[in-house]
Amino acid sequence: MDAKSKALFETAKKYIPGGVNSPVRAFAPVGRTPRFIASAHGDRITDVDGNEMIDYVCSFGPGILGHAHPAVVEKVQEACRHGFTYGAPTENEVILAQLIAEMIPSMEVSRLVSSGTEAVMSAIRTARGYTGRDKIVKFKGCYHGHSDGLLVKAGSAALTAFVPDSAGVPADSVKHTLLAVYNDRASVEELFQKDPDGIAAVIVEPVAANMGVVLPEDGFMEFLRRITRKYGTLLIFDEVITGFRLSCGGAQEYFQVTPDLTTLGKIVGGGMPIGAYGGKREIMEMVSPAGPVYQAGTLSGNPIATTAGIATLKLLKEDKDIYHRLSDKAEKIASSIKEAAGGRVCVNQIGSLLSVFFTSEKVTDDKGALSSDVLRYADYFGYLLDHGIYTAPSQFEAMFVSDAHTQEDIAFTCETIRNYFLKSPSASICYTE
Repeated sequence: MDAKSKALFETAKKYIPGGVNSPVRAFAPVGRTPRFIASAHGDRITDVDGNEMIDYVCSFGPGILGHAHPAVVEKVQEACRHGFTYGAPTENEVILAQLIAEMIPSMEVSRLVSSGTEAVMSAIRTARGYTGRDKIVKFKGCYHGHSDGLLVKAGSAALTAFVPDSAGVPADSVKHTLLAVYNDRASVEELFQKDPDGIAAVIVEPVAANMGVVLPEDGFMEFLRRITRKYGTLLIFDEVITGFRLSCGGAQEYFQVTPDLTTLGKIVGGGMPIGAYGGKREIMEMVSPAGPVYQAGTLSGNPIATTAGIATLKLLKEDKDIYHRLSDKAEKIASSIKEAAGGRVCVNQIGSLLSVFFTSEKVTDDKGALSSDVLRYADYFGYLLDHGIYTAPSQFEAMFVSDAHTQEDIAFTCETIRNYFLKSPSASICYTE
């Protein structure tokens, strides 16, 4: 059933660290061998052994339209005929920047980069340059890419491996990174009281999605907006996951809270390797060559990625019902877990994002997420995989729903989940939406 994947994995381990090019692809936490994917169309992926699976990873978010959307593929194929990269400006860079500004008005001016990590790293440098301050506040369990200064109490694969800090990161690299607890106002206030004039920015995932999906409590984002304004600190929304996921304007439109800077990831390029950061003009004019904050990249604004991004964002912008459809599908899955679990399960769902935690605690921060029974999650993951449903091989990643998921596939997923919990009954449920 997975002989070719197993053989490829053995070869990969000889040439690639751990056999994978990103830790989030590792199946070790769930006791399995990674499936090597050969193709993807719509809401299905097919591995090298010919196993077709309903995909709820969606490349960890950007596959909001499903895989290989025909309208996007057509535009990309045409763009490829004109060359892959120029290292020079293109019209599509301007069009995409205009489109981003229209959909996320707080991003008056933006800079395209090549990844979410690069976007966050650059946004923080810009915040420091603009404020003349050094310190950054981040939240435990939130992941903002793998730059040195943010690999402290990170989420995503670092949380999965229970190694929130990375070897190779000098202590000096994180000495200006201050840690707060997600949804804990007092932990944020304490940091500002200790150093009212030294904090350049607070960076937050407006919906945490790298310790599993964790929703902000009512008023928490508004609190962050107020306290940052009070102390002359910039508020950075890391919308690498939530950007164009919760609404056309991202989480900031969904919650009606406007940050100073925003970072975006692969979804802004329809899944192509790309990222962006942007904000108020007066802040972004600090960025070179307009200002003294240096940032550069030969592949920034790659013509193929910008083409895919324009096509994807236009489809999202023009489809007035897409976010209702996405939320409806995710709610059906969440409800099926709620009704069937009968066990130590917490379900967090918002829009097209959801997570099931094998814990009786209400998961509102990293401590609650870490109370989850990862062995139970591994069993759950394996059951779904064996029944043709592909989810993230980690308790601490999100489940993503795409517009390509059919009602029939949602119904099949719900039935499979119900069958899993029928075979594995236990106690009560926590449910959050």
